[in-house]
Amino acid sequence: MRVDGRDHDQLRPITFERDFTDAAAGSVLVAFGRTRVLCTASVDDDVPRWMKGRGQGWVTAEYSMLPGSSTDRIRREVKDGKPSGRTQEIQRLIGRSLRSVCDMTLLGERSVTVDCDVLQADGGTR
Repeated sequence: MRVDGRDHDQLRPITFERDFTDAAAGSVLVAFGRTRVLCTASVDDDVPRWMKGRGQGWVTAEYSMLPGSSTDRIRREVKDGKPSGRTQEIQRLIGRSLRSVCDMTLLGERSVTVDCDVLQADGGTR
């Protein structure tokens, strides 16, 4: 039995609240138990230079944890000038996962950036 009362093999409740923000092309607030992650999608009418002329799009991701998302304040990585190795790996994992299920030819020469911001971390620091 876990501290929160779940069986050892029981998942946390998962919910999705679509269209959570108005400004982004798409957004969702995802809850995994008490963990909350806000994901927004932005579309640019451009692709990375190495993809120009291929007639297909690109999907990438950025990831961060808000300073107050954990019991100990998490320093904004922008202050250090670049994301940590761990953050870079999480961003790569998200981007690769999304690209593996998207048909890039349907995007035309557009880029979609999915920003994932941890608002509240419960159960870990990543």
